[in-house]
Amino acid sequence: MGSLFRSEEMALCQLFLQSEAAYACVSELGELGLVQFRDLNPDVNAFQRKFVNEVRRCDEMERKLRYLEKEIKKDGIPMLDTGESPEAPQPREMIDLEATFEKLENELREVNQNAEALKRNFLELTELKHILRKTQVFFDEMADNQNEDEQAQLLGEEGVRASQPGQNLKLGFVAGVILRERLPAFERMLWRACRGNVFLRQAMIETPLEDPTNGDQVHKSVFIIFFQGDQLKTRVKKICEGFRATLYPCPEAPADRREMAMGVMTRIEDLNTVLGQTQDHRHRVLVAAAKNLKNWFVKVRKIKAIYHTLNLFNLDVTQKCLIAECWVPLLDIETIQLALRRGTERSGSSVPPILNRMQTFENPPTYNRTNKFTKAFQALIDAYGVASYREMNPAPYTIITFPFLFAVMFGDLGHGALMALFGLWMIRKEKGLAAQKTDNEIWNIFFGGRYIIFLMGAFSMYTGLIYNDIFSKSLNIFGSHWRLSYNTSTVMENKLLQLNPNSTDYVGDPYPFGLDPIWQVATSNKIIFHNGYKMKISIIFGVIHMIFGVIMSWHNHTYFRNRLSLIYEFIPQLVFLVLLFFYLVLLMFIKWNRYAATNPMPYSESCAPSILITFIDMVLFNTPKTPPTGCEVYMFWGQSFIQTVFVLVALACIPVMLLGKPWKIMQARKLANEEVQPIAGATSDAEIGGNSNGGSHGGAGAGGHHDEEEMSEIFIHQGIHTIEYVLGSVSHTASYLRLWALSLAHAQLAEVLWTMVLSIGLKQEGWLGGVILTFVFAFWAVLTVGILVLMEGLSAFLHTLRLHWVEFQSKFYMGQGYAFLPFSFDAIIENGGASSSEAE
Repeated sequence: MGSLFRSEEMALCQLFLQSEAAYACVSELGELGLVQFRDLNPDVNAFQRKFVNEVRRCDEMERKLRYLEKEIKKDGIPMLDTGESPEAPQPREMIDLEATFEKLENELREVNQNAEALKRNFLELTELKHILRKTQVFFDEMADNQNEDEQAQLLGEEGVRASQPGQNLKLGFVAGVILRERLPAFERMLWRACRGNVFLRQAMIETPLEDPTNGDQVHKSVFIIFFQGDQLKTRVKKICEGFRATLYPCPEAPADRREMAMGVMTRIEDLNTVLGQTQDHRHRVLVAAAKNLKNWFVKVRKIKAIYHTLNLFNLDVTQKCLIAECWVPLLDIETIQLALRRGTERSGSSVPPILNRMQTFENPPTYNRTNKFTKAFQALIDAYGVASYREMNPAPYTIITFPFLFAVMFGDLGHGALMALFGLWMIRKEKGLAAQKTDNEIWNIFFGGRYIIFLMGAFSMYTGLIYNDIFSKSLNIFGSHWRLSYNTSTVMENKLLQLNPNSTDYVGDPYPFGLDPIWQVATSNKIIFHNGYKMKISIIFGVIHMIFGVIMSWHNHTYFRNRLSLIYEFIPQLVFLVLLFFYLVLLMFIKWNRYAATNPMPYSESCAPSILITFIDMVLFNTPKTPPTGCEVYMFWGQSFIQTVFVLVALACIPVMLLGKPWKIMQARKLANEEVQPIAGATSDAEIGGNSNGGSHGGAGAGGHHDEEEMSEIFIHQGIHTIEYVLGSVSHTASYLRLWALSLAHAQLAEVLWTMVLSIGLKQEGWLGGVILTFVFAFWAVLTVGILVLMEGLSAFLHTLRLHWVEFQSKFYMGQGYAFLPFSFDAIIENGGASSSEAE
């Protein structure tokens, strides 16, 4: 089979590179993205490797670029992203890049420092301007209200001024600004610390001020404090310092205050001009940097990735040659050699690189080639576990089975159309949407699974046509094949009327495609009919799906030449599943084919036996109950004998699965010991049914080696595997009934929304009815998309995922491998600079 159905064949190679050509060759391999390097220095500290200084230089350049990026985003400047990936610069170009980044960082930091100093000065002048304005108001109010009586009262109550015979003392004051949220606590502290001997006046600054440190908008208030004596002055200043209030000089004379205010306004105007020029210069620097920032990031990350990879190499004794070991796809060795030649030519080296294939028994990594369509389906499989090397890959089959089983649960033409249109929109716009690179995890999940969403929607439209269900209603495309034999009044007044298929009520031919729309108007037996129909198709699809999974194990056993597993696992497993559960499926088709309302006795509808009761009697060897008069006990001749044989053969398969393989392994070991041959030659899996696959590395993960296992462990493992399969065959078959349960629940929810929401609006009449219908329809649409499409869709998706992981893949899929993580510049840039080994 091709690589679509199995992982790529891999080879472990040894690579010899001249020191002067190593950088260019690794750069070419990074552009190719087909080589996974192994660390040949696992015991060497990361800080003691050869190229650690170059990696540190790249880290420093990345830091400077991140600083530039932060400043660019702060100003909202768009960064140019052409989508192109520049080549990795030569080592000598690192110096030019470092000098460029150093110059930009220093220039930007200097501009920022100057701007911060100017903003701080501007803030101080602005605060001083507000202080001069507010204090002038304070002093004007005091001057208007002063008289001798008020002065005496003020002296007695507030202690602002003390007048005694022969003594006239003047009060001191301080003025400043404080954060508005600190003002109440500040006022209380002043009152308590100064024992009420100060007088505080405050006024809010209406416009918020900009904090020069972080650019936040803050709200502040102006205050002025009157006090008497140096002791209170010292205490007041300490309190202001503790609350981080800023004090400013404020002249006592009105003329001095006016003169200072004029000077402050002049300085503010000058500062505004300088600030504008500084911001313009900063903006020009950032705009110039934004044009090249993305390319700079790519270049630096490529350089860093190359040196990080070179740190995985070994140096030979001459210190002139670098030695590497790497996993490569077997089919791409020639492509890799061409890339190495290009790198050698770029570096100007005269010594060609050497790529030797090594022999190894180590399990290679698993590499499944994907494209934008298969990538999402492969991710579903890898989420369960990465496939063992060269075992069957379920992803190609999942492309069909996953959306189909989803659609069985989600079958609705309308809901499926909404989902398919959403997926199709993402597919049509995928280039533009992919270029946006958002950090929204939910959106990234939707966009990554756009092809899955489209197929799930398309398959749901198909099953919706089969169910004849569109937003809980039916389409009467071909005309119903049932006819009413009652008059109109009888039909309208009696809800429990039934149509007899053994009469002229039924045309005689089935509906051409899907269900007859007449079932939509059925009341008492609609759910009963859908129950029986969907329950049976769930079992049918489930048994076929599980048999297909067992057949997939046959491909694994034959590929890995695992004769023991083929004979003592695959054959009894398939026989057990077919003789019991596929026979159950056959009984359903026999019942559908033989029994009908129009058939005479003993194959009339009333004689049809219960499939479930028949299967239970078969397994328990019970004698069926006596049927009604005129009916037969069995559906076909010899049924009792055939069922007995089937059950006995199925039961006989259990000890074969349990003891067959361990017994043959034990016999092979005993024979090897008697012949006194080397264990490695006598008990290899190739002779006892294992695998070496004739290559340098076999499929140990999928075929299974038992040389080093104790026989007790083999017996225990086989017993667990057998019990799991036998009991799982029953539980897994029942598990597929979730297809029926979720399909029924989805249909009933859609009908509830139609009946209890939209039908209310449709019953309204007149222009008011149109208005009501508009709002009702909007409410119904929101509920439909939110509940039936999103929530029910997510539920059906998770149940489908479980059916594939547990019921299907457990029949053949080991999933014990490890992923192939090649050194790829595309993957490194997508991951934000982390190299392949770092990501691993």
